[in-house]
Amino acid sequence: MEAQKELEPPQPKDERSQSLILESMKQFFQHKLAVIGSVIVFLFLILAIFAPLIAPYGINEQSLGERFSAPSAAHWFGTDDFGRDIFSRVVHGARISLWVGFFSVLGSVILGTLLGLIAGYGGRVLDAVISRLFDILLAFPSILLAIAIVSILGPSLQNALIAIAIINVPTFGRLVRSKVLSIKQEEYVLAAKAVGMSHRRIVLRHILPNSMVPVIVQATLAIGTAIIEAAALGFLGLGAQAPSPEWGKMLADARPYLVQAPWTLFFPGIAIMLTVLGFNLMGDGLRDTLDPKMKKIK
Repeated sequence: MEAQKELEPPQPKDERSQSLILESMKQFFQHKLAVIGSVIVFLFLILAIFAPLIAPYGINEQSLGERFSAPSAAHWFGTDDFGRDIFSRVVHGARISLWVGFFSVLGSVILGTLLGLIAGYGGRVLDAVISRLFDILLAFPSILLAIAIVSILGPSLQNALIAIAIINVPTFGRLVRSKVLSIKQEEYVLAAKAVGMSHRRIVLRHILPNSMVPVIVQATLAIGTAIIEAAALGFLGLGAQAPSPEWGKMLADARPYLVQAPWTLFFPGIAIMLTVLGFNLMGDGLRDTLDPKMKKIK
């Protein structure tokens, strides 16, 4: 008599979700570059959160007798043309740059996702209108469009954040639109329509959650780009204004002293480079972990 095979009970949905999350986390932490990027980002987050405790001096504390002091035990990164401690200003600058990066990308994700959902699910007319809007925004170089927006709104850190958010909307909008166009043809979506499920419920329960993986990856990469764009606007005098310790503004203020005191440019520039590198490495790791196309076929 043939032995009867015991059928394993179906795994609960919550347990499947937890196992997928644990597997993704395991793969992410096996990605060496992603771990390095995460450590860099974590360190800058610590600097930003605890800046008042870490910085040994006030950001605008001046000592004219110590102008252009080279890096030393008293001033780790040296001092600038007003005798201000550069290390303290770089530490506080991390708070500004990360704030701009996170919230500008958050605004881009929210607006871009909303427009992408409407374009992908709302029919041909809405799709055509919104897609042409994306094409118009993408027709301009991003930094030039940001400069134009800030010039209209007025130079300030808040307006720079708004400009950066606007110029990144098409990236997320087109990404979500392409995913929606693909997902709404899946059998489970067609079945949901057949049983009379409302469009709102279909979008919120099926389409939106399954469109978020590429958005999360792109958002991580976009934070680094937003930090560079904020620094560029600050360097041009259109972002943070004096005496703010924003990294781009610090580079602009230190530019005349490149030969006399190169450390005034070096350390803010290194801070920008390391922060952007950290987010890029972390974003690459998330892409390799979450995107099935990037996973190796065993």
